[in-house]
Amino acid sequence: MRRILTATAGPDDAGQRLDKFLAGRLPELSRARLQGLIEAGEVSRDAAVITDGSSRVKPGQSYAVHVPEPRPAIPEGEVLPLDIVFEDEHLLVLDKPAGLVVHPAPGHARGTLVNALLAHCAASLSGIGGVLRPGIVHRLDKDVSGLMVVAKHDRAHIGLAAQFSVHRIERAYEAIVWGVPPRPEGSVDRPIGRHPKDRKRMAVVENGKRALTHYRMLEAFGALAARLDVALATGRTHQIRVHLGVLGLGIIGDRVYRPRRRPPIGPALQGFLASFDRIALHAHRLGFEHPVTGQWHRFERPPPCFDRLCGHLRAEVAHSSFLNHTGAN
Repeated sequence: MRRILTATAGPDDAGQRLDKFLAGRLPELSRARLQGLIEAGEVSRDAAVITDGSSRVKPGQSYAVHVPEPRPAIPEGEVLPLDIVFEDEHLLVLDKPAGLVVHPAPGHARGTLVNALLAHCAASLSGIGGVLRPGIVHRLDKDVSGLMVVAKHDRAHIGLAAQFSVHRIERAYEAIVWGVPPRPEGSVDRPIGRHPKDRKRMAVVENGKRALTHYRMLEAFGALAARLDVALATGRTHQIRVHLGVLGLGIIGDRVYRPRRRPPIGPALQGFLASFDRIALHAHRLGFEHPVTGQWHRFERPPPCFDRLCGHLRAEVAHSSFLNHTGAN
């Protein structure tokens, strides 16, 4: 069933672009969605179809926006386990496991987070962008675990995306890295862009976008490794991995941004790492203003397997110290 939304221009709206005016009056629809409806002939003024979103509004003009039923998403819903931390009619927060791909893509057409969300909340989803789908406003790489927020409708999607764009979202990660940072805490403020030679990677480049990362060391395992709390002040692709690389640190398990040299380790730690099929990076804290209620929410979830890794690193350091001590005598 098609919905019809209406808006009448007042004196203060005179001269505004039609698409901007409608976006201000109909917050449940994004401006991009409205532009698509205008181009599709779904917007009328006094029964006359308007197809130019740049046309100027005059006081007293009334507009009708015909919103078609959202089309089913191309990905199919799949009943998959989801660790949901919070949910209401507007959004949900979940703890994504390592190994779960967020979006369907070549090689991952099924079994993704989007497939699971379509099955879980399809009954409550509105047509984000005209398609029945959950609003993914940020991503975690396949092998990264942790907290994500997902919008259920356009209004929530727009509100959350706006907070991400001005860096008002609180995001913090735990990382376990090879090596120890030069100081117990500090920041890296270096621009990030596409790697000039490897298009699959990001790098610090002069003409990149500004990126700011704060870190604090939680534990050092001798000079072998360290456990860090890493907070993002900006949100660039692979920002944590690139900025830790600036400090000479490589995240354990990272196959894309491998450290140039990894310290020698014993067979026990080597055996554990052979079965550690993920990157040691977990989004453990997420804070944002609810896009509908305005309430501030903060969620925390500890990493699922880092304590075992830290135990092996402590044992490795202790064993190495014992060998050095006995060898010296």
